[in-house]
Parts: sequence; C-alpha cells; structure tokens
Amino acid sequence: MDLPTISPRTRLYAVMGDPVAHSLSPLMHNAAFAQTGIDGVYVAFHVTDLAGAVAGIRALNVSGCSVTIPHKVAIMDLIDEVDPTARQIGAVNTIVNDAGRLIGLNSDSPGAMAALLEKTPVAGRHTAVIGAGGAARAVAYGINHHGGRLTIVNRSPDKGRRLADELDGAFVGLDEFTGEGIDILVNTTSVGMTPAVDQMPVARECLRTGMTVMDIVYNPIDTLLLQTARQTGCQVVDGVAMFVHQGAIQFERWTGQTAPVQLMRDMVLEALNTK
Repeated sequence: MDLPTISPRTRLYAVMGDPVAHSLSPLMHNAAFAQTGIDGVYVAFHVTDLAGAVAGIRALNVSGCSVTIPHKVAIMDLIDEVDPTARQIGAVNTIVNDAGRLIGLNSDSPGAMAALLEKTPVAGRHTAVIGAGGAARAVAYGINHHGGRLTIVNRSPDKGRRLADELDGAFVGLDEFTGEGIDILVNTTSVGMTPAVDQMPVARECLRTGMTVMDIVYNPIDTLLLQTARQTGCQVVDGVAMFVHQGAIQFERWTGQTAPVQLMRDMVLEALNTK
C-alpha cells in the first residue's frame, strides 16, 4: 500500500473556518503539493476559538493558513502584520508564517480579478457588485483597482452605502436595481448555493444581452444565475475560477513556486461533479 510521505520535515498548512467540513481546499492544495514535489500537507481545522487557533499556529509552527467564514475580519487583530491591500479591503484570507511572524494577505481580490479578466476587460466598464460582505469588499476593491466603474447593490442600504463610499462607487438598493447600463455583474452573496439552487440574487429582467455575469458560488458550478445569464446572451464566469485562482495565489505565496492552476481546477471540478 502506498502511503503519503509525511515526516518531521513535512510542512503543515491548513484552512480555518466554521463550518469547514465542505471545503475543497485540502483536495486542491494537496494535489498541487504532490504535483510540484513540495513536502507539505494541507488539512481543514474547524475553528470556533480563533485566538486559540492563532496561538496554535505559532506553537506548532504551521507554515501557512487559509482563513474562511466567519474569521476573515477578526483574524486581523490577532496576527503580527496585515498587508496594506488586505487592510484596505478589510479582510484577510491568507496567513503566511514568516519565521514566526504571522502576516495576513488577501488573495480573494486578485483571484476574483484573474477569473474575470480571463473573460473580459474591467477598465472603464461599469460593474455592479451584489452584496456588501467580505467577498464583496474584495471584488469591489479589485474592480476599483483595475479602473472599473463601481456600483454596489445591496439589500441593506447602510452597509451598501458604506462600502460604496469607501471605494468612490455608487449605491443602488437591491429592490431598485434594473441592470440598466451595467457591463459586468458579480454576485458575491450565497444566494443560489446548494441547497437553495432555485434562487437568484436578481430578477431575470436585470440581465441583458452582452453582459458578463460572474457568480462566486461554486456549488453548484452552474448556478441558476449563470444558467439564466447564458440563456439571455451573457458571457458567464463560474465560481470555481475565482476559488482556484485565489488558491493558486496562496500556494505561490507559501511556496515560492508556480501553482499548477489547471490541475487544481481539474481536481475541484472532479470533486464537484461526483457529489
């Protein structure tokens, strides 16, 4: 029987979240380690005591961590340094252990932009970001950074306006959004995620031929929003693209090696298609 080669020299990486049992990050990163010959292993930690978990990272010399819901904001006060971009976004999803110094980064924003830029330019185009949470902040920052025109669309006016004001964007309430004049639409909410696969964050009438529509939900891969957008004549970007690209950025920051992006995507797609 072939056993994984784990020794005292094997570096430990992890994802921390609550919940975390559904995460495909271990599958994706362990495949990348194996492909590139890196002596590392990546596991999932269900974390409710975040301060205790950060102490554990230090005590056990964990080499790097992914940080997911609901810890992306709270983690910022528990580590040694936050990258300026992550500070501006207001969320950390990646920790690098640099000789005992824990540094927080955000790979969600560049990951989302890499996925979007594969399909469409962003500069000068009008982008509507649905939502105002951590993922919305990351995507909106990326749109702004790449020269796009930004509109935040959110059910809660206070939270939506606050994010729009921070990034010099406009705000539209979800019930007032029509899609008029929008070139790119990005859903950063969980609407349409398994098991509520019959839901969409906006009405069909808000989708217009020629739009690019991106959904960060990756389970299911083909959400009702993306199905409807495709039927309307829109170009679509699935959530797997962002998930893989942000993971590849993490991998490269942790290891200094080029990530096997296609392999990582293939592993995620295979896992989702066999569920």
